[in-house]
Amino acid sequence: MILFDGKLYQTSEQTRLLEEMEKRVTFTLAHGRLSPDTVIEAIDRLGRMLREGELDEFIVRSGLSELADRMKGSLSLLSREYLLHKMKTELGEGFFEPGETRAVAGLRGVRTLPMPLGTLFHIAAGNMEALPAYTVVEGLLTGNVNILKLPQADSGFTVTALAKLIEIEPSLTDYIYVFDTPSSDIAAMRKMAEMADGIVVWGGDAAVRSVRAMASPGVKLIEWGHRLSFAYISGGWSDQTRELSALAEHIIATEQLLCSSCQTIFIDTDSMEELEEFCRGFLPVLQKARDARPITDIGAAAEITLKRYTASLEAAMTGSAASSREFSGRMCGLTICEDSAPELSEMFGRPLVKRLPRERIPAELRAKKGYLQTAGLLCPAGERGALTELLIRCGVNRVTTAGHMSAGFSGESHDGEYSLRRYVRIANAEGAD
Repeated sequence: MILFDGKLYQTSEQTRLLEEMEKRVTFTLAHGRLSPDTVIEAIDRLGRMLREGELDEFIVRSGLSELADRMKGSLSLLSREYLLHKMKTELGEGFFEPGETRAVAGLRGVRTLPMPLGTLFHIAAGNMEALPAYTVVEGLLTGNVNILKLPQADSGFTVTALAKLIEIEPSLTDYIYVFDTPSSDIAAMRKMAEMADGIVVWGGDAAVRSVRAMASPGVKLIEWGHRLSFAYISGGWSDQTRELSALAEHIIATEQLLCSSCQTIFIDTDSMEELEEFCRGFLPVLQKARDARPITDIGAAAEITLKRYTASLEAAMTGSAASSREFSGRMCGLTICEDSAPELSEMFGRPLVKRLPRERIPAELRAKKGYLQTAGLLCPAGERGALTELLIRCGVNRVTTAGHMSAGFSGESHDGEYSLRRYVRIANAEGAD
């Protein structure tokens, strides 16, 4: 489905609608200015309707009940309090209010005019259900016109939520366009990219490279690529059972599909025997978390089984099995590896386990600079400060407790940056003498 002019259209209407868009977008940018207060009021209203059950019947009719249940813990992101704090933290108090510079080098009366970037073309990833809608929300908060290309796996939530937002606040109509264009339709994507002042791309290296090739030289690229996250365990500490349980629950709850999901568990040791001892103790904890959250999707279970079987065949043919050891459970497991590099696991409850003595942290992590996101740190309280600083100095952007690796919080940065700052520009205007 396509969301255009506040109405839903069939995908077959895409070519005609794209032909109309440039004129519409140009008119909006030339004649309108979206107030952050208007956007925040509309989003807060949508959040309250979801929290209070006013949209339950609508959600059931749309076939999104299961998804809505999974997202209940994230509804605080749609509150006025959260959004105001986000704006203040990322842009500062009164960011969009015009200012005036001091007289320098003979120039007087030069005004600073904070502005939206203009039009944002969002190419969303499908690893998190609410992500496509939320990237549009960030574009709206900064006053931009937003063109969204849905990921192939979108459930229908994005169009449903954004259409409801327009119904709540009709003035948002000209600032939201959603297309279910496949990535193979290069001509349509180029058409959308040509209208953009900035392209926001979510995805892996291949997606980022293809967008770079598509973008015109003057277009700002805003890349939110895939990231690697891991847990780091050092020494003995209090509440060890509770923290390991929290780590296992995090791994299973996210299925290791998010950038903030734990892919590798590093142990502060150089001993393979200690890795084996850890796995023997942690596998039952991981299994308990899996049993509490079984994989109910038959297709997903079949895919995991096929991947595991294929990997075992490849390992047997290449001899790579000799460099790893499996601790298998029911639809979960641990793999001990001989190297110490952060890397992507097989996901779906199958983290890697590796040695990483703290003196080798800089060399191993710096080899993945630019890809590191979250470290879940399990260590004695007295060592937490020093280890946190070391991890951050080596390129990690977030250090959390084991169970909070994927938890969001108000005022957090995104991969080391405040995203709203990337969606605005500062204009200057000199007054007449």
